[in-house]
Amino acid sequence: MSTTTLTSRTPLLIRVLWTDALLTGGFALGLAVAAAPLADLLALPEPLIRWAGIGLLPFTAFVAYLAGRPVPPRAGVWTLIAVNALWAVDSVLLLFTGWVDPNPLGVAFVLAQALLVGAFAEFQYVGLRRA
Repeated sequence: MSTTTLTSRTPLLIRVLWTDALLTGGFALGLAVAAAPLADLLALPEPLIRWAGIGLLPFTAFVAYLAGRPVPPRAGVWTLIAVNALWAVDSVLLLFTGWVDPNPLGVAFVLAQALLVGAFAEFQYVGLRRA
């Protein structure tokens, strides 16, 4: 089977991977650069916001690597799905640990990004199943 044929079988997966890479990269830069004002706005610890952003930069590179492959490696996509699912679950659990005490806007922020990351995991799973 040619690469062109395999690539034509993965359009959803490729689109989801590129969307994840672009949004995660923008989110990472925003968190890293604007950690102080976001901390004030959301009542979340500045180091948590800054290091979450910095930590997402190599993750973004990994997602972009997968997206740029003619046929993304299944093991890599499964790893991405697992990491995204773990991030979503851990984000929600963070609100119940007592480690942070965000204001209502901060709670909404954490939940919204958890839902988006969870949706990425789901779409990546569907795209992988279709491939």
